[in-house]
Amino acid sequence: MSPHRISPVRRVDRSERGAALLTVLMLVAIIAVLASAALEKLRLSTRLAGNAAAGEQVRAYAYAAETMAVTRIGSMLGANPKRVTLAGGWSDRPFGLPLPGGGFATARVRDGGNCFNLNGLVQRTSDGVYATRGEQRPVFVRLMRLLQVPVQVAEQIASGATDWIDTDQDQQAMGAEDGAYLGRDPSYRTAGTLMSDPSELRAVAGMTPAIYTTLRPWICTLPIADPAPINVNTLLPEQAPLFVMLLPDTLSVEAARQLILKRPPQGYGATSEFFKGAALQGAADAGAEGQTAVVSKWFALDIDVTLGTTQVQERALIDATRLPARLVSRQWGEPS
Repeated sequence: MSPHRISPVRRVDRSERGAALLTVLMLVAIIAVLASAALEKLRLSTRLAGNAAAGEQVRAYAYAAETMAVTRIGSMLGANPKRVTLAGGWSDRPFGLPLPGGGFATARVRDGGNCFNLNGLVQRTSDGVYATRGEQRPVFVRLMRLLQVPVQVAEQIASGATDWIDTDQDQQAMGAEDGAYLGRDPSYRTAGTLMSDPSELRAVAGMTPAIYTTLRPWICTLPIADPAPINVNTLLPEQAPLFVMLLPDTLSVEAARQLILKRPPQGYGATSEFFKGAALQGAADAGAEGQTAVVSKWFALDIDVTLGTTQVQERALIDATRLPARLVSRQWGEPS
């Protein structure tokens, strides 16, 4: 029987050893990249989940501030339903809501009806359509003139805004219906219904960013097809143009400001009392008195919440046309 022969050990070439080492290193690099990507996704997911939770938490605190504001407005109107004044310093005064962890929520309430309601340019008819309210267009034009908007541009914007809201396609003089916008790039159509936000005015023919910036503090879009009655008890001296716009060029802004400054601390019990002072300056106007009030029915609410590194801002509108008052719209972020 022949002895068992052992095969000689095969020597591995250096180039093969180098290739194997390179392969191992490449595998290690690929695994490291995959692990890094997985960890980054995990960190991102964790961060997003944390941000979402924090966002929901601060929004919940904002809702709590809403409830506090609505309750305060209801209490104020319940105590004196026939007169709303600035007594007590409630207007634009911040009231806080301390939060756990050092956070804080601040809310401010002010009269939300002392403005020109763009939706008052139309009226709702018995068959449910929006038709032009002719007497409001000149009021809007006067407001723009008082704010130094050129007359011709003001006429175009007022007519265009009315055409934007009304239901029909009958273009007013200097106005614009669908045909004026379909040729633009991009093209669009008029709304044919009430504006939901003042920023819609930016799409109206004749409007420019500069004019919109000028008009924004003076306009609003209440969810009603009626003019916003100006409360002569809460109108601020710097808001005098909102009263002057109601009159056919018979009172200066400075004269109106002086009338507001002479207002008694307890306010007026009736608009006729305020107009007696205006009449002394030759500015009596029955139509204007019908667009004023001594009670506020709409309130604007601003809420700012900070919790750690998370912040949220809310702008809301409260309807107090009947009690209990209720919040009818909210917008997150800076006003447009």
